[in-house]
Amino acid sequence: MIAEKHPLQVERLLALGSFDILDTPRETEFDEIVGLASAICGTPISVVNLIDADRQWFKAEVGLGVRETPLDTSICSHAILERDFVEIPDTRQDRRMVGNDLVSGDPGLRFYAGALLKTESGLPLGTLCVLDFEPRTLNDFQRSALQVLARQVMKQLELRRALKRQVLLGKEVDHRVKNSLQMVASLVQFEKRKSSDEGIRVALDAVTQRIRTISLLHEELYRASEADVIDLGAYLMRLGDLLRVNSSDNVGVTVDAEPLVAGHRQVSAIGMIVSEFVANSLKHAFPGDRRGTIAFSLRRIGEGQAELTCQDDGVGAAANVSGAGFGLRIIRASVAQVGGQMESIADVPGYGLRIMLPLA
Repeated sequence: MIAEKHPLQVERLLALGSFDILDTPRETEFDEIVGLASAICGTPISVVNLIDADRQWFKAEVGLGVRETPLDTSICSHAILERDFVEIPDTRQDRRMVGNDLVSGDPGLRFYAGALLKTESGLPLGTLCVLDFEPRTLNDFQRSALQVLARQVMKQLELRRALKRQVLLGKEVDHRVKNSLQMVASLVQFEKRKSSDEGIRVALDAVTQRIRTISLLHEELYRASEADVIDLGAYLMRLGDLLRVNSSDNVGVTVDAEPLVAGHRQVSAIGMIVSEFVANSLKHAFPGDRRGTIAFSLRRIGEGQAELTCQDDGVGAAANVSGAGFGLRIIRASVAQVGGQMESIADVPGYGLRIMLPLA
């Protein structure tokens, strides 16, 4: 006989859908669980079974060779109407199995035991079940083990859902940050158009450039945020491309960087250092459309230590950054934030900085 719908069928199906697990490929983590369940219980068949609106779908299975079957042959659709654990020693003696082709067929399923897969609120999604072609019973250890493995299945599902939600939250935050930066940039440009004071207009241009730089840094860091560590060299090369697009036509930006692994904090600091050095050089080192180059180099200089060099071949940057300019203060603060050290480079055409940074 076909099982009745669960009393909380709508809520149950919504919960099942929230895990986004239906029709996904087979995965080792779940395959190992059904293999272990089958070995512990001594059964030829074991299944991670999820009960959808009109079918039962198998995330993992041993001994069946299919990924789904109709609900009218589903023993698990009856099991989710019960409490935590269901055991049917002989399906031929259970009235719920009357008319079930998988039971009456040859060879028919004669034994069933299933531990419910339940959400934290108690909604049943399906079962971790074992089946046999002979009547039998499980011992206490086998029943307990099946319930423990069912909880592990739910832990896997809950972890994946949490990670998915974290990604979605990150995208929402990213979207809001981009919109906020664009709004601030638009307001700054609006104020610039209203002002007739050339000094104010120049200052607002500098603010716009820094907003653009922060936006570029945010975009690159978000792109790399799925990993705990980032290839600092690759990141610096991408940042160089972005800064090159936004620099003056008469000034080039070059980057020579080794592949180095670093954390988000180090990457953020170096991004700020590089962008501020470019902004400062463009403002002071190349007057009158003077042509030139701003160059960066990143090298490993020891275990857990990197050297970043920043140089331009202009004429006016040295006088600016040697004092207490705003750009230099940002660079110094970024270096201090990650426990680095900074010094000026002598005997270069324009101005240069050598920065030693830990790669923790």
